Amino acid sequence: MECVVQGIIETQFGFTFWIKYSVLQHVEALEILLQGLCGVNKERLRIHELCLRSSPNLGSVSSEVRLICDLEQPEPTWIIRHVGGAMRGAGAEQLSVLVRTMVESKASKNALRLFYALGYKLDHELLRVGFSFHFHRGAQITVTVSSVNKVPKLHAVDEAEPVTPGIQLVEVTAPAASDNYTEVVTAVSSFCEYLAPLLHLSKPGVSTGVVPTAAAAAASLMSDGGGTTV
Repeated sequence: MECVVQGIIETQFGFTFWIKYSVLQHVEALEILLQGLCGVNKERLRIHELCLRSSPNLGSVSSEVRLICDLEQPEPTWIIRHVGGAMRGAGAEQLSVLVRTMVESKASKNALRLFYALGYKLDHELLRVGFSFHFHRGAQITVTVSSVNKVPKLHAVDEAEPVTPGIQLVEVTAPAASDNYTEVVTAVSSFCEYLAPLLHLSKPGVSTGVVPTAAAAAASLMSDGGGTTV
């Protein structure tokens, strides 16, 4: 299982010099804030992602599998990731964090060929470029900040183009189990409160937009020199 929330942060140019100066700092300010909160160095990422969907002959319920490879690693390896359904019920609806099943396993370079043989078809292909922080704060939390780019031709990652220019995706995740997910949800929620000045974070699929006061918060963090710690 995993607990997850998502949000977006602007990186695009504005219409005045002041807006340009402030908006361009948003991602850098978030990086500074995360550096102070996490106490670890960021890791650069360049993730090649293939989304595969099952064909009708594999069952009445469609299945989705993602093949993921971080090209920034010295020895890039493929990972199979299957994200299942979210926890349901009145209790789950009250949580500010989405709790869902997730299975992940390392795979060989022949994984794509295997899934094709099983009847899966390539749905879309993406390249995510950005950075991440991995740390422990009540739970093992990962914060990923990345631009999402579509790959126009099969495996042509060098030709990838932004899906949403000027916007980067922020995702906070933490592994959980059936006997500790409430503690993990609390840890993730508590951590996300520190990021509130710069971005809204919510369950995947819930659109919250950008924070109106993010420019002022970013300017404050930049002027502080990144020395803010919690």
